[in-house]
Amino acid sequence: MAEACLSCGAPLVYFETAKEMECQHCHGKFMSNAACENGHYICDDCHSKLGVETILEYCLNEQGKDPIRMAMALMAKDSIYMHGPEHHVMVGAVLLTAFHNSGGSIHLPTALAEMAQRGSGVPGGICGLWGCCGAAISAGIYLSIALGATPLSEGSWGLCNQLTSACLQDIGSHGGPRCCKRDSFLAIRRAVQFTKEHLGIEMALPSQIKCPYSYRNDQCLKGACPFYGGNP
Repeated sequence: MAEACLSCGAPLVYFETAKEMECQHCHGKFMSNAACENGHYICDDCHSKLGVETILEYCLNEQGKDPIRMAMALMAKDSIYMHGPEHHVMVGAVLLTAFHNSGGSIHLPTALAEMAQRGSGVPGGICGLWGCCGAAISAGIYLSIALGATPLSEGSWGLCNQLTSACLQDIGSHGGPRCCKRDSFLAIRRAVQFTKEHLGIEMALPSQIKCPYSYRNDQCLKGACPFYGGNP
């Protein structure tokens, strides 16, 4: 069954202009461009809180070098929904974990905590509303943390922006509507390739990425998606 509203399961509706909405869970009031057809709204923090906790716990105990495999394991967990802002933490988190396990010089617990803080600041739905997919931003955050980049950095500043740009190019070239699974796979794959080319750290990638989530996504591109049905 496709996922939509976490309160009632109704499809989401997007507005061109943000409206003030009350979160069904925390009852906080926020400006939002989305609600379900029945008017329910869940804020990003409530939507992703359990998912982010799951991501951090998993990554802190993971010894592998393949961030796609890690992402697939996380996507199978109940707290990682079909779509949602938890992916904006997940992409960078699995990349940091694989980077560390492949010889990258970072303190993983500190890096993951920073990834959660930065990634949680990337709103849901920005792929369409801002024209900048959160999966690509998450990959850029990964590299910024891995390199210790700041707004005053020189070489690392440029590399982080180049990676985000490369991820956006891959994501944008496949067109919409959005799919958090497809876009996450694309961003992770590009980040692994970019890291090997520019940093000499070689993470692992599977020979084939097969997405099992088509049945949960009413907007699935099916044969137009590079990961549908096991296509390489």
